[in-house]
Amino acid sequence: MTHSASHRTIDAVWRIESPKLIAGLTRMVRDVGLAEDLAQDALVIALERWPDSGIPDNPGGWLMAASKRRAIDFLRRSKLRDRKYEEVGRSADLYTEDDLEAAKDGEIGDDLLRLIFMTCHPVLSREARIALTLRLLGGLTTDEIARAFFAAEPTIAQRIVRAKRTLREAGAVFEVPSGSELKERLATVLEVIYLLFNEGYAATSGSSWIRPLLCQEALRLGRVLAEFAPAEPEVHGLVALMEIQSSRFKTRVSPTGEPVLLMDQNRAQWDQLLIRRGLAALKRAQMLDRPLGPYALQAAISACHARARNAGETDWARIAALYEALSRVMPSPVVELNRAVAIAMAFGPAFGLQLVDELTSEPALKEYHLLPSVRGDLLVKLGRREEAREEFERAASLTRNERERELLLRRAAECESGG
Repeated sequence: MTHSASHRTIDAVWRIESPKLIAGLTRMVRDVGLAEDLAQDALVIALERWPDSGIPDNPGGWLMAASKRRAIDFLRRSKLRDRKYEEVGRSADLYTEDDLEAAKDGEIGDDLLRLIFMTCHPVLSREARIALTLRLLGGLTTDEIARAFFAAEPTIAQRIVRAKRTLREAGAVFEVPSGSELKERLATVLEVIYLLFNEGYAATSGSSWIRPLLCQEALRLGRVLAEFAPAEPEVHGLVALMEIQSSRFKTRVSPTGEPVLLMDQNRAQWDQLLIRRGLAALKRAQMLDRPLGPYALQAAISACHARARNAGETDWARIAALYEALSRVMPSPVVELNRAVAIAMAFGPAFGLQLVDELTSEPALKEYHLLPSVRGDLLVKLGRREEAREEFERAASLTRNERERELLLRRAAECESGG
């Protein structure tokens, strides 16, 4: 394997394993910033050694062992009592991949959940909580987080540095809170898991349109959280949304890696077990007899697609009504854009285009590639191909995902050729 290929593999391993490393190290050193530094040290060692020695059979276990050794060395250098670092040493058994797979409700799963509640501590602003958690648990780069926030990359980088310092100074505890403190942090925790899932479902950048492992981790965290907070409808709503969306993974990408849009997917290949689990979670949210929040409403929208045997049977009028309800509880230009799509499907592209045109002046959507993409799709349906071509080309220039760019440029070419 060449050095460049090794580095790509190491980068992929890091994205998968870093949340578990940081969570486990935070339990030891009780400082999330220090935990990230120690994990990064292990990554540096891997980058130095693996290109020559080869990738270990269990790269996650190797990184965890290296990180723990760094943690023990740090504790010794800090002259903590012998009891403290001996205690850490006794707990230094490696986590294997089998352990990780089997540990949904075990120590590793609990560590990840503790970490997400720690980084969503109320001492931080909402923006800082989300940015820090996405960085540590999602392995997202500051650039990817900045795009999720529609913010400048240096702003996000500074926000993350300040957040880690604030947690250290506040002595934030590495635990899952209870009672009123649990409810106080729950909204942000749900938002972070939601953003984590979305990044996996439609990757902001890179050569792959989807990152299934990121979605699996978000879904696993959601399931664990549902056990901790069974009386919270939005927890079940988010789990329902992720279960139903995950059911489409096999059909979202062609055998050669190209994105497949929802209306073109083979619904016979959707995972019916995940759909049933999602519908059951949605029912649990509804049975708690409280107004549906943004995640349960989005789950209800996904359920409309899941229940339709083919694209033509989709109840777009109901979906439009659900987006109307969603816009009241979670006002957002992106929600309005999705509502416009639903209205176009239910009542015709001219109605949808009118709503989309009203969104073109929204500052938050200025660099959002799906706005010109949706506009291009509606223009095609209205026979205005030259305008549609320009919109698809603009959308392609805005996306950072290579696969999505290829799809948009192909659609632009089809407009020109009349295909």
